[in-house]
Amino acid sequence: MDGFSYIPGTAREETSPLTRFLPPIPEGIAAAFLSVHAAPGSWVLDPFGASPRLVLEMARAGYRVLVAVNNPVTRFLLEMAADPIPPAEFKAALSTLAAARKGQERLEAHIRSLYSTQCRKCQQEVQVEAYVWERGAELPVARIYTCSCGESGEFPVEAADLDRVRQVAASDGLHRSRALERVAAPDDPDRPHAVEALACYLPRAVYVLTTLINKLDGLDLPPLRRRALFAILLAAFDDASTLWPTPSERPRPKQLTTPPRFLEKNIWTALEQAENEWGCCDPVPKVNWPELPPEGGGICIFEGPLRHLGTRMEAVTLGAVASVLPRPNQAFWTLSALWAGWLWGREAIAQFKSVLRRRRYDWNWHAGAMYAAMKNLYALVPMKAPVFALLPEAEPSFLSAAMLAGAGAGFDLSGLALRTRHDPIEIVWHRRAFSHEERSDKEIEIDPQAVAQAMQAAAQARGEPQTYLHLHAAGLAAMAGDRSLHWREEALARVHAPIQAALGSPGFIHYSESQNLEVGLWGLEAGEGTQDPLPDRVEVTVVRHLQKHPGASLREIEIAVNAEFPGLLTPSLGLLRAILDSYALESGGTWSLRSEDSPAGRREDLESAEAALTTLAARLGYAVVRQEAPHRYFHWQEPGRPVYRIHLIASVVVGRILRMEGEGPGQALLVLPGGRSSLLAYKIERDPSLRLLAQAWKVLKFRHLRELAGTIDMDREGWGKELSRDPVEPPEQMKLF
Repeated sequence: MDGFSYIPGTAREETSPLTRFLPPIPEGIAAAFLSVHAAPGSWVLDPFGASPRLVLEMARAGYRVLVAVNNPVTRFLLEMAADPIPPAEFKAALSTLAAARKGQERLEAHIRSLYSTQCRKCQQEVQVEAYVWERGAELPVARIYTCSCGESGEFPVEAADLDRVRQVAASDGLHRSRALERVAAPDDPDRPHAVEALACYLPRAVYVLTTLINKLDGLDLPPLRRRALFAILLAAFDDASTLWPTPSERPRPKQLTTPPRFLEKNIWTALEQAENEWGCCDPVPKVNWPELPPEGGGICIFEGPLRHLGTRMEAVTLGAVASVLPRPNQAFWTLSALWAGWLWGREAIAQFKSVLRRRRYDWNWHAGAMYAAMKNLYALVPMKAPVFALLPEAEPSFLSAAMLAGAGAGFDLSGLALRTRHDPIEIVWHRRAFSHEERSDKEIEIDPQAVAQAMQAAAQARGEPQTYLHLHAAGLAAMAGDRSLHWREEALARVHAPIQAALGSPGFIHYSESQNLEVGLWGLEAGEGTQDPLPDRVEVTVVRHLQKHPGASLREIEIAVNAEFPGLLTPSLGLLRAILDSYALESGGTWSLRSEDSPAGRREDLESAEAALTTLAARLGYAVVRQEAPHRYFHWQEPGRPVYRIHLIASVVVGRILRMEGEGPGQALLVLPGGRSSLLAYKIERDPSLRLLAQAWKVLKFRHLRELAGTIDMDREGWGKELSRDPVEPPEQMKLF
């Protein structure tokens, strides 16, 4: 398991509708995994269907992807991505909707009138982009608009705006009943839950949406144009809810909780914007089960949960399983039930409607749900086929739930790689010969001492303080390794107890003012060992790679570095970029060492710096004692005592130097190239243990050293002042925080 290397992906800005509810995963991870573990054209199963992007990526890589999708909205998003609609169809669909009649008015004019206001500067009529509400209020407090006269921004509402709200609210009950009718009948036990879900829509939004929905049945549209209209409406359904906090640029709601201050968007404007938000990319072959896609790659959609698919898999031999594990999202799942009912009617949500009943999803519930799915998966997976899972927006309990589900269902952990909490965790399982339910031997109990030892070993291997998530993962991996992870009700508390006990016992130090274990960083009380910290080892690896492979791309560098530091040692992309910025130049997406950072160039710099130090020592009246290994190290001495302990280096591999050489007589001094100062600051800022040690050190850059060596009248007092004149500044990316 320790040899599994983190697979880097490519971040891509996603602008399609409903993206805020979908798992944020980089591109290329699943395709890269499958390229090593499954032959082209193999069947790949996605048992959860949580990410349309992942399914398309695998199909485009030449795999036949069977995906089980129980959520009708997610299924529609996948179909839209696999079989995109030409932009002209969206325009035609919206034009048809706009021209529909509402009484004596065009539908567009009628809806626009509900968002009309008067510009406070020029008094002309203008469309409100959004109204601002405060939670619990009966009326909006502000309006946002842009007028042709140049007036733009957020302004107080006027009496006419409030009168319009009151007028629509007077008939709110009738319109809500119509909206609910398409989701749950009056005698349906889920009707009260649908009422609660609909509460995240204001009266004006409910009126506009029911007006639009009622027009669907009366419009005679070709199938493609009707699908385009559904896509536009679906995006507007999301924009119409109260789940748009302000100020906030990119909200990712998980609960149906109205923000303290939120936007009521102009729904007609949302329809017009949605027309341009559905991207048009190359189509992918798509069929519905039990039809089969071509051998060269395609998507086969099963409409329902995995448990209903299991008995029908005779024609499919899986080469791999790859999926994004779903994270609980009450907001999206509940709204999906509403939206699917509005678009396709009550029958379309019969298998999915149960999501309306659950208001909160705790991690024990989620662990049980994933365990049930993994049990169904166990019988479908051949022994040698890998199960690859991505966990976006990772947190400790999410990882625990996933690991419990996999182990409890009969899968052995083959790989676990973690970069940062902002990156998806990558997990690889393989099916055991027998699941826990098929074995007759006694259940293995968790060994708290083994868990603590695994966490300490992980801390020592990294050589620097790390996040709780990393140590939590190390503890879980130890339990999975000795097969002591077993599913049972309320299992998370049993699994978390030995991990938290290890951190509460002597041995670990918490770098945080908070008592919350998940906040701050964790290190070892005895220090992180005598080896170089992980950032120093990564620095050496990156430089060596660039020396051997000039012109390497960032992805090539990531792959090489991650192979050197697999599993829980995976360095952050921020660290890689800081190292590259210090040593290399980018051109056309490739990186090469700066000329001054070639081995010959740095040897010349070191010789020049040593000569300058020798000159200054003589001028200031200090004797010089020189050591060569493991780097150039000098004592400037007066009779009987060192005054300065000087470390001359061309890199920033300083962790061991700061830890081993920080205490002693005289002032400790690092002399290094000016181009390394930002990287040094980055390392110090990210490591609280180094930050404490660095307070006792002075730093002198090569260029400053040359200036001082050229100052003929330099004396000891001036030398002391100059050492503090050119401090190391935090790099720009650290200043942002």
